[in-house]
Amino acid sequence: MREYIGKADVLIEALPYIKAFRGKKIVIKFGGSIMTNDAMVDKVLMDIVFMKYVGWRPVIVHGGGPAITEAMKRRGTRAEFVNGLRVTDRETMDIVEDILAHKINSQIVNILNTMDGDAVGLYGMNDDLIRVDKLMPEVDGEKVDIGYVGSVRYINAPMLNALLAQEKIPVIAPIGIGDDELTYNVNGDVVAGDIASSIGARKLVYLTDIAGILKKPDDGNSIISTLTRAEAERLIAEGVINGGMIPKVTSCLAALKFGVNKGHIVDGRIDHSLLLEIFTKKGIGTEILKDESEII
Repeated sequence: MREYIGKADVLIEALPYIKAFRGKKIVIKFGGSIMTNDAMVDKVLMDIVFMKYVGWRPVIVHGGGPAITEAMKRRGTRAEFVNGLRVTDRETMDIVEDILAHKINSQIVNILNTMDGDAVGLYGMNDDLIRVDKLMPEVDGEKVDIGYVGSVRYINAPMLNALLAQEKIPVIAPIGIGDDELTYNVNGDVVAGDIASSIGARKLVYLTDIAGILKKPDDGNSIISTLTRAEAERLIAEGVINGGMIPKVTSCLAALKFGVNKGHIVDGRIDHSLLLEIFTKKGIGTEILKDESEII
């Protein structure tokens, strides 16, 4: 009996959050090692379907870096990176498009639809969903051409909002279209932040394969539960936030400036981590706030 009472207590704890966020939009980005574990993917997607049925309007942006690298190896091509960005010639872009748009995206949509999620798979070619400019990163003060890699210029927010109004779950592969009408590889963390800003999302969540933002990178128990925008900027400057966490945090910070209320960075390897972060008072990851007055 105690076990059942405990479950009821969890539902009651979630009630204020369900009431506060009914009809609100949330953008969820996941990728990394989570994408290589079918059981993890299923649990994350089940959580997202649950969120839809209690009133959230979720949008999913997915990655697929490990699968792209593995596909390149099978073709005898070595992955190269500049400032964390994959060097993407046309052959590599064909691989990226095949893995992200035709394999992973379709897989996620199929799983969601077996759960009655009513999902729709999308990427840049769909009604100009993501328009990009060619990205030329700087190395030692010089612009470097890394191929078909883009920076987001435009998100087709009216199309996404129309799908959300129809209670669909948009599932988006981070592939954009350039002025040359060719496909471009785009950082999925950045795409998620730009989509959250453009559609007026209440929350932006990054499901990662680490516990959250850590005070000590080698100590998984040193999670920073809450950061303001100013504190996050300071930690980047001090090098506490570094590596692959930087695009997630900077995308959160940009989204906060454009109306998103909170960013969350959560360990997607933990069962139901998304629900624990969104529907409980304490949460389990790191939340980034506009300012200290933000409560829910």
